[in-house]
Formats: sequence, structure tokens, C-alpha cells
Amino acid sequence: MARMGVWIRRFLGRPGDVDIGPYRRLVAEAGALADRAGRVTDLRSALASAPPATAEFCALMREAAHRALGLRPHDVQLIGALALLDGHVAEMATGEGKTLVGAIAAAGYALRGERVHVVSVNDYLARRDAEWMAPLYAAVGLTAGWIAATSSPGERREAYARDVTYAAVSELGFDVLRDRFVTDPADLVVPAPQVAIVDEADSVLVDEARVPLVLAGSAAPGTALPELAALARRLVRGYHFTIDDEGRSVHLTAKGIETVEKALGIDDLYADPAMVTQVNLALHAHALLKRDVDYIVRDGRVHLINPSRGRVAVLQRWPDGLHAAVEAKEGLPPSETGEILDSITVQGLLGRYRRLCGMTGTALAVGERLREFYGLRIAVIPPNRPCVRVDEPDRVYATAADKEEAIVAEIAAQHATGRPVLVGTLDIAESERLAARLRARGLDAVVLNAKNDAEEARIIAQAGRRGAITVSTQMAGRGTDIRLGGHDGAEEAEVTALGGLYVIGTGRHESSRLDDQLRGRAGRQGDPGGSVFFVSGEDHLLTAYAPGESLPPADEDGRVRHRGAAELIAHAQRVAEGVNLEIHRNTWRYTRVIERQRDQVLGYRDRVLHGDAAAVALREACPERYAELCAAFGAEAVGRAARQIVLYHLDRCWSEHLGFLSDLREGIHLRALGRLDPLEEFNREAVPAFRAMLAEVERRARRSFAEADLTADLADQGMRRPAATWTYLVQDNPFGSEWDRVLRHVAGRVRRRR
Repeated sequence: MARMGVWIRRFLGRPGDVDIGPYRRLVAEAGALADRAGRVTDLRSALASAPPATAEFCALMREAAHRALGLRPHDVQLIGALALLDGHVAEMATGEGKTLVGAIAAAGYALRGERVHVVSVNDYLARRDAEWMAPLYAAVGLTAGWIAATSSPGERREAYARDVTYAAVSELGFDVLRDRFVTDPADLVVPAPQVAIVDEADSVLVDEARVPLVLAGSAAPGTALPELAALARRLVRGYHFTIDDEGRSVHLTAKGIETVEKALGIDDLYADPAMVTQVNLALHAHALLKRDVDYIVRDGRVHLINPSRGRVAVLQRWPDGLHAAVEAKEGLPPSETGEILDSITVQGLLGRYRRLCGMTGTALAVGERLREFYGLRIAVIPPNRPCVRVDEPDRVYATAADKEEAIVAEIAAQHATGRPVLVGTLDIAESERLAARLRARGLDAVVLNAKNDAEEARIIAQAGRRGAITVSTQMAGRGTDIRLGGHDGAEEAEVTALGGLYVIGTGRHESSRLDDQLRGRAGRQGDPGGSVFFVSGEDHLLTAYAPGESLPPADEDGRVRHRGAAELIAHAQRVAEGVNLEIHRNTWRYTRVIERQRDQVLGYRDRVLHGDAAAVALREACPERYAELCAAFGAEAVGRAARQIVLYHLDRCWSEHLGFLSDLREGIHLRALGRLDPLEEFNREAVPAFRAMLAEVERRARRSFAEADLTADLADQGMRRPAATWTYLVQDNPFGSEWDRVLRHVAGRVRRRR
């Protein structure tokens, strides 16, 4: 039946159409070679004559893993590694050992002589996996390294010099951005990209794909008026301001405008565009961004929460005006801001690699996106042991209060039997509120959220113990299996008899993948387990994506048992996923022209940095001046000066061009009012602006070269680079660009016609 499903998907062109039959046959052949591989004394030499993606390679790598790690890869793990070596995304359930799968594939690529980057979702997993798999790499004659946010430039170069390098996707991107502004080839850190193996591929390639990584310079404090934050706190929803159905946009009412003008002592608020912006930012921060939901305050700073993983989004911030407004709201001093020198999306970053592949537990749900944006196909790898987890139908309630009471009662009932319970919440505030209610009933719960994510490995490792209650935000990318009974064999047998880990979801996510990732924490490697989701008619999913519709009537206990409830929830989730897909697709359409322009700029920059392109260009543009300087200082010194001059103006003009494109995109949606296609209009203006930028680089470089005094520092002659640079991720404005809001408005109209 599984083969028939693959055949049907292939015939229909659906995700998951990779035929794993050939991989199965290779692995079966590898099994027959096990005894011979076990007698090999020098695995390095044997692998040198065993091409990757062959039965002999699989047999030798299985033996190497057994000797080095004490782990003997299952057949399905070798099948997954072969899928990666063919450049696919391997979908493998939680607990199937994807870390070892990735290491076997990385070794295969490295033994071919290719440089491999294993891309993770965070620093913790990058270091853990590199150190864990290091003995395997050493056993086959390879080296592995890892990079973290705290790594020095020297440590980064050393890690990149290894055969296999583990790093969080953000750190890879930041290194690429920093390399784009070096003025000496010796300062480069990142080697040419060759192979990327992406762990948690759906999270990295889809969820993170719209978040730009930024290199900034010329630090300055952010600006936000504390008095506006105080004013926003006095405004009342429905009287002074309104919020749209999706909770994405907030607007002052006529009474609100009057109140603001009176408070500020001005006659016309809209006569001062800058003040309008400041007021709107303060109102957005007050009305739409919630502490312990969208962000936390820790160590005197605002830290954003990654909505797809429930962790602190390290180094991530909103656009500076909004970020400063939130800081003012919380009474914090403004953090430094600065001019964006360059940025790159995760999609653009990973598009640089010659070979891209990945692994995750939930690939099929985003299969169309992986194919559309990356050209990747999915190989669905069956579990080593059949999944026997029992997934119950959703329990639906009319109100959030009824739902929460039912959740607490269900946790208490399961706990009374000794069965371990894992509760997945939608945000930090909910996790802490639920834990407080449990404590009030005498139930001790361990909470895992962005406030204590440093302890996650310890907390997750204990979540399968008898009687454990663990309350956690998103479970994606946690990287630690939940072992029934912990590591106690006798206790494991007890928990198994009780039915295994019981997973409770406190609400459906906007993405069904996150639901599946939460369910997948139970039932690993054939363990028993169960899962159930509780949903209410007041949940964000329904109020935001099915606002015009209501659940069927509830029974006396507040529970909705009509089958129409499940249909409405599924519909709202499909709408949410569709809207997010359109936003992703639209973002990529705008990004493509910028990426092409960036590639041209970087190609020219490389020729300047590594060759004499700058000297040749300036010699042709200013032959007399070039000859004069060469006579006075020598051709080598003039070449160095020419390189510095051209690089400075190229980097300066590119930064200005990015600012222009950002402003252009923000207002381009208005062209639709004139029946023009916004994307076509964006491209129509972006292309000539880029040509003008290149011409401006030449003009400025010629002028600087003509006026330069080579006996003095060029920085003192108007070519000073930022005294400091720093990197961060920009969280897109949570209310979206104007174009994003248009998309959501259209989606809302479609929903209401359903």
C-alpha cells in the first residue's frame, strides 16, 4: 500500500513522490555485507574505495557508527541518508534518529571531497550534534566543527576549515554578511558554499524564510517618546481606537484623534507626519504586542518570541521604530539602532549552495513550498517500528474558560493514574497561567518556555517519567527525545503499561505542522502514547481566520460535540495556511529581483577584492591621474588605494539602494488603485534604479580618486566605514506591510462568502 501511495503521488505530481525502493535494495545488500564490514580493521581506507550511495558505503558507515558511537543505524536511517545524498528532503518521524542520518549523509558528501554545512535551528543543537557525532567522523578520517554566536573570527575560520561544519542558520548568514564588507581577502571567514544539509528543514526553509538577517552599522540610540507610551496606555479600545478582525492593524477613531491632539497640545495631528508615525507605533506596541506572548523582558531588554518554536528569538528585533516603541512601553532605555548595510533572507542564503537537502518530521505539509521555492522533492521514510500512538479527536468548547477548566481536569485525571503528561501551549502567558492553576489544585508542573529555555534538555529528558507533568510552548526543534521512564528500565515498563506519554494541545496552531510536531513527541520508536487537542470558539485561530462563523451549539457542560465543529476548525486552519503561503510567495517575488542585483554587486566586489578590477577601471577613467599617482607612490600602492575607494563607494551605494527599495516596496501597493500590478511596478522601478546605482559608484569613485591624498588616511577624506557593525534578525512588522494587509483583507472577504 505504501508503494501504491508513492506511485499515486508521483503520477499526480504531489509531494512525497520520491521512490525509496532503490534505497531499500541498497540497504538490503548492505545487510548482507555486515559480517565483512565487521572484519575491516581500517575503515578509512575501506571507505576511500567505497563510493557514497552504495551498499558497501552503507555497510561500512553502519559499522563505523557502531564502533564510534555504540549506535547501529537501523535500515530506515540508512535509507534516509541515501535520500539526503540524492539531494532530497527526508521526512522521518520524531525519535527516528535524524541526527545520525544527517551525519552519515554529511560523511558521504565529505568523502566525495565536498565541503558540508549542517544547518541547525539554534546554537545548542549545532554544538550538541557536532560533539556527539565527532567520533563517527574521526572514525572515517573526517573532521567536524561547530559555530555559535560566541565564536570568535578565528574559531569560525577553524570550524569552516573542517570537513563538516555545524551551525545555526542565523550564524551562517551573519558570517556571509560580514564577509561582504571585508576590504582584505585575508579577513574572509566563509569558504565557497557547496553542500547544505538542513535539520528541521520545514522550520528553516519555510518558517524562517521570510526573516531577513541584517548587518547594521553606525550605531545610534533608538527614538521613542515615553510620553506617547503613557498616552497609549490611557486609550480605550472601541472608543479611542479599533483593531481589525485579524488583530493585525489598529486605528484611531475620531474621538481618539481628538484625545491625542489635546494631550499633545496640537491642533492637527496629521499635519505632522513624523508625529503620526510615533503615535501609531506607540499605539501598535500598546494594543497589539503582548508581553509574554509576543515578547518577554529579561535582563533589561526586550526579547522577541519565535512564534513557531516558543523560544527567545536570539538577536531578533522588529523594525527599529516599533522596537523602540515597545521599549518605551516597558519603561526601558532605547537599544542601539543603525543603518542597514546589507541583509539576506534565509531563502537567499541557502540558495547559494550547489547541493541542498534536509530532514524533518513534517515535510509533506509544506511539500509544494519546498518544490516551488527550492526545487526539493520529499522522500517519505517509514518508521523503524510502526506508530501505535492513539490520536483522539479534538475536544471543542464554546468558551476559553470552559476549555481551560476541561484541560486542567484532564491533566488531573491522567496524572492520577501515574501517566506522564506533556501539555503544549500556544504562548508563554498561557503556559504560566495553566501551571498556576495546576499548582492551585496541588499538581506540580514543570514549565518550559522562552523564559527558561536554557534548561530545556534537562526538562524534556524528564518529561517521560512516571507522574511527570510538563507544560511547554512549541515543541519544534527541541532536539531531545522523550524517553518513557527517563533512563530507568523498570520505570519504562511501568509507564508503557500506563499507555505511554499523553500529549495535550491547548489549541490548534495556524500551521498543522506544529500540531503534528507536538503529537510526535509521543509514540517514538513504537512506544505507546496518546494525544488530544482542546479548542474553543474564542481561540485566535477561529476568531482571526473564521470571524464570520460560529461553532454549533454547546451542550450543558460547554462542550461542542457536533461534527460541524471539526469541519470549522479544519477550515480555519486551511485558510491560515493559505494566507501565510500567499504572503511567503509574494515576499519571494519581491526578493528575487533584489537577490539578482545582489549577485551582480557581489560578483563585481569579488573581482575588486581579489584582483585589479578597481585599478583597471580607474586607470581607464582617469589615465592622467593614475599615471601621476603611480609615478609618486608606485603601482602597488595605487592599486591598494583604488581597491579601498571602489569598495567603499560600492558598499555605500548598495546600502542606499536597499533603503530605496525598502521605501519603494512599502508604498508600491498603492499602484493597484490605478489598476497597475504592484510587482511589475516594483521591478520596473528597481531595475533602472540599480543601473543608476552602478553608475553612481563609478562617478563617486572617479571623484574620490581624483581628489585622494595617498599620504593620508582615506577614512579622513570622507570614506570612513562604520566604527562598529552588528548583526540581528529583523522580525517583519507583525501587522504586515500594506500589501500583506491587502492579502489578508481579500482572504477575509473570501472567508465571509463561504
